[in-house]
Amino acid sequence: MTRIEPERIHRLNDRPLTRGRYVLYWMQASQRAFWNPALEFAVDLANEHKLPVLVCFGLTPNYPEANLRHYAWMLEGLQQTAQAVQERGIGFVMRLGNPPEIALSLAHNAAAIVTDRGYLRHQRAWRQYLAERAPCSVIEVEGDAVVPVERAYSRAAVSAAVLRRRLQPLIPRFLQPLYEQAPQTRAVLDEPSLDLSDIGEVLSLLTVDRSVGPIDLPSGTRAARERLRRFLEKKLSFYADLRSDPRQEMASGLSPYLHFGQISPVEIAWEVARVGGPGAETFLEELIVRRELATNFVWYTPSYDRWEGLPRWAQETLQAHATDPRPALYSPEELESARTDDPIWNAAQSALVRTGRLHNYLRMYWGKRLLVWTAHPKEALRIGLYLNNKYALDGRDPNSYTGVGWCLGLHDRPFPERPIFGKVRPMTPEGFKKKYGTITDRALL
Repeated sequence: MTRIEPERIHRLNDRPLTRGRYVLYWMQASQRAFWNPALEFAVDLANEHKLPVLVCFGLTPNYPEANLRHYAWMLEGLQQTAQAVQERGIGFVMRLGNPPEIALSLAHNAAAIVTDRGYLRHQRAWRQYLAERAPCSVIEVEGDAVVPVERAYSRAAVSAAVLRRRLQPLIPRFLQPLYEQAPQTRAVLDEPSLDLSDIGEVLSLLTVDRSVGPIDLPSGTRAARERLRRFLEKKLSFYADLRSDPRQEMASGLSPYLHFGQISPVEIAWEVARVGGPGAETFLEELIVRRELATNFVWYTPSYDRWEGLPRWAQETLQAHATDPRPALYSPEELESARTDDPIWNAAQSALVRTGRLHNYLRMYWGKRLLVWTAHPKEALRIGLYLNNKYALDGRDPNSYTGVGWCLGLHDRPFPERPIFGKVRPMTPEGFKKKYGTITDRALL
């Protein structure tokens, strides 16, 4: 019946399909109409039972750490997704409220509920809440990892090398195109929904932090695919050699689109592998191994956003050096406003605030310098997550928690001991300048 690999499919309760008016797809993580295994599974299931498909999205007004920047960008993408879904003959409903409660309000007319997978604790709690209360079968379909997280490895991987060995033989099985199939029964449902034609009006309904404003970056699947096309044509061949240089613009820029589920990692990997060339292997290492190492971390580590989530050796060495003299101590407000004596760090922080983006290599330097300027490494972790999640479009993400954690030793090995860093890998202004010179605000904006 289905075109989806069985390992992507998880039944969240033991209730049967019921007699209903539609198959409900509760869309939250995979905010796209294409290359979406959860949507395609819902279409297959609906066709089997001669039912239409209804997509619902619950717009929560208090998503953890989200602000106006995140909501505006997400809604622009969802506007396109709703249109694309409806053009396929699928209904689309968006309502304001607690997302699992929105899905539950539509469950009484559903034969079954299909949902996508979320990896963070609140996302998992939402799905569990729905599964326990829904009157029908709830089926979760994983579509935002190339290799399903539990199939890749059954526990937390201590390093990229460990996960890589397990991913490599599995990738060919899961790196396959997903063809869209039309619903045999078109949706002609009249369900109340927010009107996405006026995003400003929808935003006015939300009591969110408005101190971080929207940015000028196109959102949605069309923009993601256009960015992917330009990357393949103009940057992929240089990626292996120049990806770490912040002065170059060789990154794909796809991270925000992946974060909001506007493009599938499988689609990206499929297109990159088709082009091939010198940069493809390096890029696929970042997209699959490194990105799914982050997924593995948050999935198997309940304390992924806390000090206890760091490796024991890193906790011990940083704690042992917590009282080492610091060259300067900056308050959270000084750090947030980029008022340090390091022009490279200030440029990185200013770019993050103004553009919502930060070059990957520069983010590593940015995170490690927090160890030098805070009174305790626990504070460095807290401030790093706060700043990244507040300003980055791709913040509040497995990659965010893993990336900041890496700056404090996560998924890394011990290095020769030195002040402040202990055995955690250091990064210094002198080392950065030797490689790339001094980076200015102008170069990053």
